[in-house]
Amino acid sequence: MRILRLIVAAVLATTFTITVFSGPAMAAGLTATFTKVQDWGTGFEGKYTITNGTSSTVNGWNVQTDLPAGYSVTTAWDTQMTSSGQHYTFANPSWAPTLAAGATVTFGFNGSPGSFSGAPANCTINGAPCGGGTPPPPGVPGIPGTPSVTGATASSISLSWSASSGTVTGYRVYEGTTVQATVTGTSAGISGLASCTSHTYAVTAYNANGESAKSGTVTAVTTGCPPPPPGSKLPGAPYLYLGWGSPPSPTSVMSSTGIKSFTMAFMLSGGGCTPAWDGSRPLTGGTDASTISSIKSAGGSVEISFGGWSGNKLGPNCSTSAAYASAVQQVINAYGPIAVDFDIENTDEMENATVQDLILGGLKIVKQANPNVKVVVTMGTSTTGPAYWGTRLITQSKALGVNIDNYTIMPFDFGGGADMYGNTVNAAEGLKNILKSTWGWDDATAYSHMGISGMNGLSDQQENTTPAIWTQIRDWAKSKGLTRLAYWAVNRDRSCPGGGVVSNCSGIAQNTWQFTQITAGF
Repeated sequence: MRILRLIVAAVLATTFTITVFSGPAMAAGLTATFTKVQDWGTGFEGKYTITNGTSSTVNGWNVQTDLPAGYSVTTAWDTQMTSSGQHYTFANPSWAPTLAAGATVTFGFNGSPGSFSGAPANCTINGAPCGGGTPPPPGVPGIPGTPSVTGATASSISLSWSASSGTVTGYRVYEGTTVQATVTGTSAGISGLASCTSHTYAVTAYNANGESAKSGTVTAVTTGCPPPPPGSKLPGAPYLYLGWGSPPSPTSVMSSTGIKSFTMAFMLSGGGCTPAWDGSRPLTGGTDASTISSIKSAGGSVEISFGGWSGNKLGPNCSTSAAYASAVQQVINAYGPIAVDFDIENTDEMENATVQDLILGGLKIVKQANPNVKVVVTMGTSTTGPAYWGTRLITQSKALGVNIDNYTIMPFDFGGGADMYGNTVNAAEGLKNILKSTWGWDDATAYSHMGISGMNGLSDQQENTTPAIWTQIRDWAKSKGLTRLAYWAVNRDRSCPGGGVVSNCSGIAQNTWQFTQITAGF
């Protein structure tokens, strides 16, 4: 969640070495190395280092590459840059037309948004594919841009991509090694597909001289998938965080309030794709494990939350959806939660299409392997519902066929102003409308896949959710058939009028554990 954020510009250095060839005279290799110099959350700086490892002078260099959808280059230096959609071309500057044998040259650029992971895709240098190999014959087109899905029906998928460089006769759309379409333009439709099936495509360009290497891939799912069954109701489960904020004894809170369930936070990366509490406490055998054991011994249950605003997340650190699912499965096996909650809100997970899709692919595997464990996705919202990235998360869950039991919004830190009840309801109705249009559900089905996770007392933006307002929100959620209610956090469910936004109290006047008792009534 978003309590007490300190947004720190993270300086990252990730290096990708790319060996390429630019003709017979360059048999020793012309290389391009990409480095992400820094990333400050809303943007990043990248650099390419070109080294002429051949025995001959290179007369001009030309690096072409693609950025993922949603990313762009804002400025570049020590190069001449042109672009077409997501495809960028960086050429040698006019004052440096040659590169001597053994010499090195660099150019850099700033990109937007931040949290850029990996390296730009489909890189070529002087027409040869990055990564080495035999260069294409002279005159072969460049690699097309990675395709995007522009539409899907129960029996067809539509794609488009950015054009190749050079002279192009046409494009071939591949699924694996099979050509599924041949077209002269930069879009294609593949028909005759079965409903609710997944397909992965790449594109090549060709002319009389030959065929380019394949583009990056895109995965799409035909429509016609049966909707997930209505989500059964989870008990009210406020977040309990053992990392700070004078965490209370959960069994004492249970006996005082009637609460039966807690959302335990947060499961992060303990290094790579290995899960650890808060990224530092052991998965099993520590305080978190003994706390969960005490809750269960008192007749309670737990949800376990992955992610949150701060810390090193599993999403960007797991290389594949299968690896992400394996990390989640370790947690499920250790604790037997009634639900796993994926709090996808920081830019490193939410505002990164590649990581979003990797997580969703992992959740699909998790749900298939654990049909009795609820899968919850928690996200930020505007006062009118999820914004672009939240909406994308929902539509991609449908496109990838992921059975999400509950989509929970966090109606705070959204400029909500004084009317926290009215704006929370408006935000929830916005979520409902997105679910209806994405999944084709009626109101009741959409509500049954929805949840609200608030912030008790004062939010980071000084929005005030009082006990009376939280009671209104709870009662509205019950009346509409929402299936999850939580808040951040039990640690803060204590009085400190005028205390501001702190970790161990709400900043307002209230009774101890008052928000927890209200939540228990869900």
